[in-house]
Amino acid sequence: QVRFVESGGGLVQPGGSLRLSCAASGFTFSSYAMGWYRQPPGKGRELVGSISSGGGITNYADSVKGRFTISRDNAKNTAYLQMNSVKSEDMAVYHCNAVLSTRPLFSSWGRGTQVTVSS
Repeated sequence: QVRFVESGGGLVQPGGSLRLSCAASGFTFSSYAMGWYRQPPGKGRELVGSISSGGGITNYADSVKGRFTISRDNAKNTAYLQMNSVKSEDMAVYHCNAVLSTRPLFSSWGRGTQVTVSS
Protein backbone atom coordinates (compact mmCIF):
# COMPACT_ATOMS: atom_id res chain seq x y z
CA GLN A 1 0.00 0.00 0.00
CA VAL A 2 0.99 3.63 -0.41
CA ARG A 3 2.99 4.92 2.52
CA PHE A 4 4.69 8.20 3.37
CA VAL A 5 7.09 8.66 6.26
CA GLU A 6 8.08 12.25 7.01
CA SER A 7 11.01 13.11 9.24
CA GLY A 8 13.43 15.87 10.12
CA GLY A 9 11.15 18.24 11.96
CA GLY A 10 11.92 19.76 15.32
CA LEU A 11 12.49 23.00 17.14
CA VAL A 12 14.09 25.78 15.14
CA GLN A 13 14.76 29.42 15.96
CA PRO A 14 13.42 32.16 13.70
CA GLY A 15 15.88 32.59 10.88
CA GLY A 16 17.15 29.05 11.24
CA SER A 17 17.08 26.09 8.88
CA LEU A 18 15.69 22.56 8.77
CA ARG A 19 15.71 19.80 6.19
CA LEU A 20 12.68 17.56 6.03
CA SER A 21 12.61 14.16 4.35
CA CYS A 22 9.74 12.15 2.91
CA ALA A 23 10.28 8.44 2.29
CA ALA A 24 7.63 7.05 -0.04
CA SER A 25 6.69 3.48 -0.90
CA GLY A 26 3.89 1.49 -2.51
CA PHE A 27 3.90 3.27 -5.88
CA THR A 28 6.34 4.12 -8.65
CA PHE A 29 7.86 7.17 -7.02
CA SER A 30 9.79 8.34 -10.06
CA SER A 31 6.60 8.57 -12.13
CA TYR A 32 4.83 11.11 -9.95
CA ALA A 33 5.20 14.74 -9.01
CA MET A 34 5.54 15.15 -5.27
CA GLY A 35 4.25 17.87 -3.01
CA TRP A 36 4.89 19.12 0.49
CA TYR A 37 1.88 20.24 2.48
CA ARG A 38 1.62 21.82 5.90
CA GLN A 39 -1.10 22.26 8.48
CA PRO A 40 -0.57 25.10 10.95
CA PRO A 41 -2.25 24.85 14.37
CA GLY A 42 -6.00 25.34 14.03
CA LYS A 43 -5.87 25.75 10.26
CA GLY A 44 -6.38 23.64 7.19
CA ARG A 45 -3.76 21.88 5.13
CA GLU A 46 -2.03 23.97 2.46
CA LEU A 47 0.34 23.16 -0.35
CA VAL A 48 3.85 24.47 0.29
CA GLY A 49 5.29 23.45 -3.04
CA SER A 50 5.79 20.66 -5.52
CA ILE A 51 8.41 19.05 -7.70
CA SER A 52 7.97 17.30 -11.03
CA SER A 53 8.61 13.60 -11.39
CA GLY A 54 12.08 14.15 -12.82
CA GLY A 55 12.91 16.98 -10.45
CA GLY A 56 13.40 19.62 -13.09
CA ILE A 57 10.37 21.77 -12.28
CA THR A 58 9.45 23.15 -8.88
CA ASN A 59 6.65 25.41 -7.75
CA TYR A 60 6.21 27.16 -4.42
CA ALA A 61 3.57 29.00 -2.48
CA ASP A 62 4.27 32.73 -2.38
CA SER A 63 4.72 32.53 1.38
CA VAL A 64 7.80 30.31 1.09
CA LYS A 65 9.23 31.33 -2.28
CA GLY A 66 12.93 32.14 -2.02
CA ARG A 67 13.23 30.46 1.39
CA PHE A 68 12.22 26.83 0.80
CA THR A 69 13.63 24.39 -1.75
CA ILE A 70 12.14 21.05 -2.75
CA SER A 71 14.31 18.31 -4.18
CA ARG A 72 14.06 14.57 -4.70
CA ASP A 73 16.19 11.48 -5.08
CA ASN A 74 14.32 8.97 -7.22
CA ALA A 75 16.88 6.27 -6.50
CA LYS A 76 15.96 6.52 -2.81
CA ASN A 77 12.22 7.17 -3.28
CA THR A 78 12.67 10.25 -1.13
CA ALA A 79 11.66 13.88 -1.40
CA TYR A 80 13.18 16.71 0.61
CA LEU A 81 12.16 20.13 1.82
CA GLN A 82 14.99 22.49 2.70
CA MET A 83 13.65 25.25 4.91
CA ASN A 84 15.79 28.38 5.30
CA SER A 85 15.09 31.70 7.00
CA VAL A 86 12.31 30.03 8.93
CA LYS A 87 9.55 32.29 10.26
CA SER A 88 7.04 31.83 13.06
CA GLU A 89 4.29 31.36 10.49
CA ASP A 90 6.09 28.28 9.16
CA MET A 91 5.24 26.40 12.34
CA ALA A 92 3.06 23.46 11.30
CA VAL A 93 2.90 19.74 10.78
CA TYR A 94 4.46 18.98 7.40
CA HIS A 95 3.26 16.15 5.16
CA CYS A 96 4.11 14.89 1.71
CA ASN A 97 2.05 13.22 -0.98
CA ALA A 98 2.14 12.64 -4.68
CA VAL A 99 0.36 15.49 -6.45
CA LEU A 100 -1.71 16.02 -9.54
CA SER A 101 -1.54 19.72 -10.29
CA THR A 102 -1.99 21.03 -6.74
CA ARG A 103 -4.17 18.26 -5.39
CA PRO A 104 -2.90 15.31 -3.36
CA LEU A 105 -3.13 12.12 -5.34
CA PHE A 106 -3.40 9.50 -2.62
CA SER A 107 -5.90 9.35 0.21
CA SER A 108 -3.38 7.92 2.65
CA TRP A 109 -1.18 10.34 4.55
CA GLY A 110 1.79 9.84 6.81
CA ARG A 111 1.95 11.06 10.38
CA GLY A 112 3.80 14.15 9.29
CA THR A 113 6.67 15.88 11.02
CA GLN A 114 6.23 18.78 13.41
CA VAL A 115 8.13 22.00 12.86
CA THR A 116 8.12 24.31 15.87
CA VAL A 117 9.52 27.81 15.52
CA SER A 118 10.54 29.47 18.76
CA SER A 119 13.37 31.52 20.15
